[in-house]
Amino acid sequence: MTDEAASALTDEAIKKAAVAWIAVGDAPALGLWCLPLEGALHVVSGPGEQSAPGLAGAAAATVTLRGDHGGRIVTWPATVTRILPGTEEWSTLAPQLATKRLNAPGSAAELVERWVSTGCALNRLAPAGAPLAAPGSLPDDPLAAPPRDTPAVRRPKKPFRLHRVRRR
Repeated sequence: MTDEAASALTDEAIKKAAVAWIAVGDAPALGLWCLPLEGALHVVSGPGEQSAPGLAGAAAATVTLRGDHGGRIVTWPATVTRILPGTEEWSTLAPQLATKRLNAPGSAAELVERWVSTGCALNRLAPAGAPLAAPGSLPDDPLAAPPRDTPAVRRPKKPFRLHRVRRR
């Protein structure tokens, strides 16, 4: 794939993105809600929002996007820029992100205020070079990994029985 075609593929994938798999450093990629604006992806993370460990302080990340078929289509390096509250960029981007945020309690203005008061991070992820993987260079294996440990564990319920079984 030529550099021009890869760049066009990245731009088109960014325009259609709603979820991106973002990896910071050697950490595993996390599926994060994002909003495409001005040729870059914007991600809000922090208390009360999605968890993206290390993204707020990172300078670079790796972004994987899916195609219309639901599978991975492109992986590209990104430059991470944190957008700080009180700047002109924040005042234009944060309300746009807040209106697109699904299932948010309150209005868009209340959501933006909550982001400021709780210290949420608004990050811009812009392409920073040629794609790392694109059609023709995507791996053939599924890249499946065992589930990571999580504190969200439930105790299994006892099996359901419609009628009591009497022991003799």
